[in-house]
Amino acid sequence: MKKVVLIIAVALLCLFVNAPKATAQITDNNYNDGLYVENATGIKKFIPYPEVREADVLWKKRVWREIDFRQKMNLPFYYPRDPHQNWRRFIDVIMDALKEGRCQAYPVSPSGGPDFEQASLPYSKLMTGLNSEKHQSVFDDYGNKVGDTVINIAFKPESVTRLRIMEDWYFDTHRSQMMVRIEAICPVIMRDVNDTLQMPNELFWIPFDSETRTVLSEAPVYNRNNSAARLSYDDLFWKRQFDSYIYKEENVYDRSIQDYATGVEALKESERIQQEIIDFEQNMWEY
Repeated sequence: MKKVVLIIAVALLCLFVNAPKATAQITDNNYNDGLYVENATGIKKFIPYPEVREADVLWKKRVWREIDFRQKMNLPFYYPRDPHQNWRRFIDVIMDALKEGRCQAYPVSPSGGPDFEQASLPYSKLMTGLNSEKHQSVFDDYGNKVGDTVINIAFKPESVTRLRIMEDWYFDTHRSQMMVRIEAICPVIMRDVNDTLQMPNELFWIPFDSETRTVLSEAPVYNRNNSAARLSYDDLFWKRQFDSYIYKEENVYDRSIQDYATGVEALKESERIQQEIIDFEQNMWEY
């Protein structure tokens, strides 16, 4: 019996001696500043739009909206200015996708809005068109104007402070539901008309198709409520987590609201169009 106990004791001693010693050294050179290593966002897929038959569409209206990045709810579109933790600014995601050929940009039509009948813009031509010129007066030492000069202004992504979207609202009788589908998006910058006036300038339009949605679904965005719940830019559009206002509806004159209303009246007109869409769905039901 004593021999058995001795053999077991020797065996346990050998295991203890040969066991790997605990060390406080970090053997992995990759530093993780979070609780865990997050999964790559490339595996996330967007939710496809439901198939729509023309016979099921009882009513349809096309509207154009503008998303102002300065609004509190829209800040995730504009920040962070410097990429970190896989977060990138919305315009940086779009420009990288255009450079890689994953999205196609189309010119702006003379009346505003997309011109999808034209060929898509190559990336080199697109970047050349984004640069602008500014005329500036030249004065001598005595304050007298002696001429004008042209200053070339290179495109800066941080100058994009707004986003315009073209969307279709329709009532689907197959689902008995009012639905909305975004058709195209357009980055907007504010151009200086003079020293006191700025006007929005549409840069280019991108179809909001499966290719664009794939790019946006792979780009994570900051979630102010829960960092563990991953959000993408496509989720912001799909869940309508943005603040916007209508600046145009389809009409016989093909004009925007600012062409016939300004100030508070333009805001009321925008709200009237939105309320008209809501009222149509409500009037379809009987209680």
